Amino acid sequence: MAFGRLKKGNQQRDAEETGTPDEEVEESSTDPVDEQPRGPYDEEDIESKDGYVDLGSILVTPREGLQLRLEVEERTKRVVAITLDLNGSSLQLQAFAAPRSEGLWDEIRGQIGTSVSSQGGTIEEIDGRFGAEIVAKLPAQTADGKRGFRVARFIGVDGPRWFLRGVFGGDAALDREKAADLEGLFRSVVVIRGESPLPPRELLPLRLPKDAVSDAKGNVPADKPAEASEPADRFKRGPEITHIG
Repeated sequence: MAFGRLKKGNQQRDAEETGTPDEEVEESSTDPVDEQPRGPYDEEDIESKDGYVDLGSILVTPREGLQLRLEVEERTKRVVAITLDLNGSSLQLQAFAAPRSEGLWDEIRGQIGTSVSSQGGTIEEIDGRFGAEIVAKLPAQTADGKRGFRVARFIGVDGPRWFLRGVFGGDAALDREKAADLEGLFRSVVVIRGESPLPPRELLPLRLPKDAVSDAKGNVPADKPAEASEPADRFKRGPEITHIG
């Protein structure tokens, strides 16, 4: 399957501007741990959308066994988040407009902490593969009715006029090895900001893959690329939407 070929990555562009030799770029552009690409990417970093699952403001790389869950706002019926399910774990994706001159992630981390604390939960800020991350523990009821907690790991990347947030759930929230595949998917995401003027934090529009067919639980296979279309009633809302701010 042919995917949209990436243009020069951010590190390579920066190196060319500062005169860094190509050999040094090649050595430094690879993660010594997992050798994943240095995404997420901006639409200017790709030559075409061919080979991606086109969800409007977010392009996702297909993968065998990957399922999409579409988070729909009941009042407006618009898609407000995409959740990727893979190997028993999940990754929720949302893309937002951001200022040209500064990022949002530093401020948003503080707001996530305030929100989690107000719900009786706790947070831990850690240094992860995407920079500063937040591991949140929220009170929850177990299947047998006992008190427990639910863990979510928040990551964020500030791009050119956009901010992409990911929330890992399931084993991927705590286990780095089990999170590797979803982290790779997050790295390969392409954000389509568009040229429309939008206020900071405005959710970038999402749409459903054309001709996609959901199962009884509302899951949509994402193991192959598809063209985009308008939302359809047959797609169900996911179990929860975690907002920023």
